[in-house]
Amino acid sequence: MARSPRGWMKKDAGQAGRPALGGEAGSSIIEFIFLVVLLLVPLVYLVVGAAQVQAASYAAVGAADHAAKVFVTAASEGQGRARAADAVQRAAANMQIGPGRTNFSYSCQGTCLSPGSTVTVRVSVETVLPLLPEGWNWRTGNVGSNATQRVDRYG
Repeated sequence: MARSPRGWMKKDAGQAGRPALGGEAGSSIIEFIFLVVLLLVPLVYLVVGAAQVQAASYAAVGAADHAAKVFVTAASEGQGRARAADAVQRAAANMQIGPGRTNFSYSCQGTCLSPGSTVTVRVSVETVLPLLPEGWNWRTGNVGSNATQRVDRYG
Protein backbone atom coordinates (compact mmCIF):
# COMPACT_ATOMS: atom_id res chain seq x y z
CA MET A 1 0.00 0.00 0.00
CA ALA A 2 1.10 3.51 -0.74
CA ARG A 3 0.74 6.58 1.45
CA SER A 4 -1.16 9.53 -0.07
CA PRO A 5 -2.07 12.95 1.38
CA ARG A 6 -5.57 11.62 2.19
CA GLY A 7 -4.38 8.57 4.09
CA TRP A 8 -3.86 4.94 3.09
CA MET A 9 -5.03 4.07 -0.40
CA LYS A 10 -5.69 0.62 -1.82
CA LYS A 11 -3.79 -0.26 -4.96
CA ASP A 12 -5.62 -3.53 -5.65
CA ALA A 13 -7.34 -4.33 -8.96
CA GLY A 14 -10.48 -2.27 -9.43
CA GLN A 15 -9.80 -0.12 -6.35
CA ALA A 16 -6.95 2.03 -7.64
CA GLY A 17 -6.92 5.47 -6.00
CA ARG A 18 -10.02 4.93 -3.81
CA PRO A 19 -9.81 5.23 -0.03
CA ALA A 20 -10.15 2.09 2.04
CA LEU A 21 -13.61 2.28 3.66
CA GLY A 22 -13.63 -0.90 5.64
CA GLY A 23 -16.93 -1.43 7.53
CA GLU A 24 -18.27 2.13 7.09
CA ALA A 25 -19.48 1.85 3.51
CA GLY A 26 -22.99 3.37 3.24
CA SER A 27 -23.25 4.51 6.86
CA SER A 28 -23.41 8.24 6.04
CA ILE A 29 -26.94 7.94 4.64
CA ILE A 30 -28.05 6.18 7.82
CA GLU A 31 -26.50 8.93 9.94
CA PHE A 32 -28.15 11.60 7.79
CA ILE A 33 -31.60 10.01 8.10
CA PHE A 34 -31.15 9.57 11.85
CA LEU A 35 -30.15 13.21 12.33
CA VAL A 36 -33.01 14.48 10.12
CA VAL A 37 -35.53 12.52 12.16
CA LEU A 38 -33.91 13.52 15.43
CA LEU A 39 -33.62 17.25 14.65
CA LEU A 40 -36.10 18.12 11.91
CA VAL A 41 -39.23 16.40 13.19
CA PRO A 42 -39.25 18.30 16.54
CA LEU A 43 -38.53 21.54 14.70
CA VAL A 44 -41.48 21.00 12.35
CA TYR A 45 -43.70 20.13 15.35
CA LEU A 46 -42.61 23.37 17.05
CA VAL A 47 -43.49 25.39 13.94
CA VAL A 48 -46.91 23.71 13.68
CA GLY A 49 -47.52 24.42 17.39
CA ALA A 50 -46.59 28.07 16.94
CA ALA A 51 -48.94 28.27 13.95
CA GLN A 52 -51.79 26.92 16.08
CA VAL A 53 -51.15 29.52 18.78
CA GLN A 54 -51.18 32.21 16.09
CA ALA A 55 -54.44 30.85 14.66
CA ALA A 56 -55.98 30.90 18.15
CA SER A 57 -54.81 34.49 18.56
CA TYR A 58 -56.37 35.55 15.24
CA ALA A 59 -59.58 33.72 16.14
CA ALA A 60 -59.80 35.44 19.54
CA VAL A 61 -59.26 38.91 18.10
CA GLY A 62 -61.72 38.38 15.25
CA ALA A 63 -64.31 36.76 17.48
CA ALA A 64 -64.20 39.53 20.08
CA ASP A 65 -64.44 42.25 17.44
CA HIS A 66 -67.34 40.67 15.56
CA ALA A 67 -69.19 39.64 18.70
CA ALA A 68 -69.08 43.20 20.06
CA LYS A 69 -70.29 44.60 16.72
CA VAL A 70 -73.26 42.25 16.45
CA PHE A 71 -74.13 42.65 20.13
CA VAL A 72 -74.63 46.42 19.89
CA THR A 73 -76.93 46.06 16.86
CA ALA A 74 -79.32 43.68 18.64
CA ALA A 75 -82.79 44.67 19.80
CA SER A 76 -82.46 43.03 23.23
CA GLU A 77 -79.75 41.76 25.52
CA GLY A 78 -80.81 38.12 24.97
CA GLN A 79 -80.67 38.54 21.21
CA GLY A 80 -77.28 40.24 21.54
CA ARG A 81 -75.93 37.35 23.63
CA ALA A 82 -77.15 34.81 21.03
CA ARG A 83 -75.65 36.82 18.15
CA ALA A 84 -72.34 37.21 20.00
CA ALA A 85 -72.18 33.46 20.74
CA ASP A 86 -72.80 32.72 17.06
CA ALA A 87 -70.11 35.20 15.98
CA VAL A 88 -67.58 33.63 18.37
CA GLN A 89 -68.30 30.11 17.09
CA ARG A 90 -68.05 31.20 13.45
CA ALA A 91 -64.74 33.01 13.99
CA ALA A 92 -63.32 29.96 15.77
CA ALA A 93 -64.56 27.62 13.03
CA ASN A 94 -62.82 29.78 10.41
CA MET A 95 -59.52 28.93 12.12
CA GLN A 96 -60.40 25.22 12.57
CA ILE A 97 -60.87 25.63 16.32
CA GLY A 98 -63.39 23.27 17.88
CA PRO A 99 -66.58 24.63 19.46
CA GLY A 100 -65.64 23.53 22.98
CA ARG A 101 -62.41 25.52 23.05
CA THR A 102 -63.90 29.04 23.05
CA ASN A 103 -65.42 31.02 25.89
CA PHE A 104 -66.86 34.51 25.87
CA SER A 105 -68.35 36.96 28.31
CA TYR A 106 -69.64 40.48 28.01
CA SER A 107 -70.16 43.50 30.18
CA CYS A 108 -72.04 46.72 29.62
CA GLN A 109 -71.10 50.19 30.80
CA GLY A 110 -74.37 51.91 31.53
CA THR A 111 -77.67 50.25 30.79
CA CYS A 112 -77.06 47.46 28.28
CA LEU A 113 -77.97 48.50 24.71
CA SER A 114 -79.14 51.97 25.68
CA PRO A 115 -77.96 54.71 23.27
CA GLY A 116 -74.40 55.81 24.11
CA SER A 117 -73.58 52.83 26.35
CA THR A 118 -70.66 50.54 25.57
CA VAL A 119 -70.45 46.76 25.40
CA THR A 120 -67.17 44.95 26.04
CA VAL A 121 -66.81 41.36 24.87
CA ARG A 122 -64.01 39.14 26.20
CA VAL A 123 -63.12 35.99 24.23
CA SER A 124 -60.65 33.31 25.27
CA VAL A 125 -59.53 30.38 23.14
CA GLU A 126 -57.83 27.32 24.62
CA THR A 127 -54.68 26.22 22.83
CA VAL A 128 -53.84 22.52 22.61
CA LEU A 129 -50.92 20.45 21.37
CA PRO A 130 -51.16 19.96 17.60
CA LEU A 131 -51.54 16.72 15.62
CA LEU A 132 -52.99 14.64 18.44
CA PRO A 133 -55.80 12.14 17.87
CA GLU A 134 -59.39 13.17 18.60
CA GLY A 135 -60.04 13.22 22.32
CA TRP A 136 -56.38 13.78 23.28
CA ASN A 137 -56.64 17.57 23.52
CA TRP A 138 -53.93 18.44 26.01
CA ARG A 139 -54.48 22.05 26.92
CA THR A 140 -51.37 24.23 26.76
CA GLY A 141 -52.85 27.64 27.60
CA ASN A 142 -55.33 30.35 26.70
CA VAL A 143 -55.27 33.19 24.20
CA GLY A 144 -57.68 36.03 24.82
CA SER A 145 -58.90 39.31 23.42
CA ASN A 146 -61.28 42.13 24.37
CA ALA A 147 -63.29 44.40 22.11
CA THR A 148 -65.52 47.35 23.01
CA GLN A 149 -68.25 48.89 20.86
CA ARG A 150 -70.50 51.85 21.53
CA VAL A 151 -74.25 51.60 20.97
CA ASP A 152 -75.35 54.19 18.40
CA ARG A 153 -77.08 57.21 19.90
CA TYR A 154 -79.31 57.81 16.91
CA GLY A 155 -79.33 54.35 15.32
